[in-house]
Amino acid sequence: MSPLHRFAIAALVALAAPWTSAQTFPSKPLRIIVPFGAGGVADITARTVAQRLAETLGQQVLVDNRPSAGGIVAGEAVAKAEPDGHTLLLMSNGTAVSSGLFKSLPFDALKDFAPVSTLGFFDIALVTGQESRFKTLTEVIAFAKANPGKLNIGTINVGSTQNLAGELFKSSAGIDAQIVPFKGTPMIIAALRGGEIDLGVEILAPVKAQIDARALRALAVMGTKRFEGLPDVPTVREAGIAGFNVASWNALAAPARTPAAVIERLNRETVAAVSNPAVRKRLAELGVDAQGGTPEQLRDLLASETKRWAEVISRAKIEKQ
Repeated sequence: MSPLHRFAIAALVALAAPWTSAQTFPSKPLRIIVPFGAGGVADITARTVAQRLAETLGQQVLVDNRPSAGGIVAGEAVAKAEPDGHTLLLMSNGTAVSSGLFKSLPFDALKDFAPVSTLGFFDIALVTGQESRFKTLTEVIAFAKANPGKLNIGTINVGSTQNLAGELFKSSAGIDAQIVPFKGTPMIIAALRGGEIDLGVEILAPVKAQIDARALRALAVMGTKRFEGLPDVPTVREAGIAGFNVASWNALAAPARTPAAVIERLNRETVAAVSNPAVRKRLAELGVDAQGGTPEQLRDLLASETKRWAEVISRAKIEKQ
């Protein structure tokens, strides 16, 4: 056989390999690596979608919780996994935040992952104690402008989405306020109920029960539209901060170099899963607006979020970890 023939055969084999892997995918159980602990919104979202994917893909879809600062452990595991579509990352806006928050990462979120689809978006709320003097966000902003440095805003740890959302709210509203970091949501709730802080920034799901029980009052949600479960609570935009939009989100991504046909199959099945009425209902109970999308849309979302949060981190003078 001539060298030319051998080269031609090798080229055909190389071209056929992705097609073959796509035809046999999935050939074993899938694993979604989640950079958060069990029981939270992200974990339950992953498990809800995984259950539906298992039904349509004909393979088990396991959830592997690997919480760590910045989601580094989970991200590194997926970036280094075999690019065959069987290992996926539960990506979030935290993935975008990490790029600007850490001096170095063992992966590049924009280069080392192949986006699959978004899963859903969930609201972040501005809340206060039920006995607070503030009844509207407009009153909060007016007070802060009249009393620079006197307004206290509680969030979870520095560099979290909630913490950075608080920083973005400050700069967008043009106010001088103190961001007070807490170790967890229960401590924020206690501080709000005790009147120790004026305002809290938190994902809606973990404080919804307190709002329903009238222990806390929601002043606004940070997304572009009102939350269906709290139709009387306005958006930050409606309080006069034009263009303001912050939402937490989850998505699925595979290792870079995963065959395009496998990504296409994963995208198709994921979009179908989050469109399923039972899945949508379960996620809505968590305050998650189930939304699938194209890989290109997820890539654009990650790029824009990475740029935005890097700017917020720089403006807030948060030291890189």
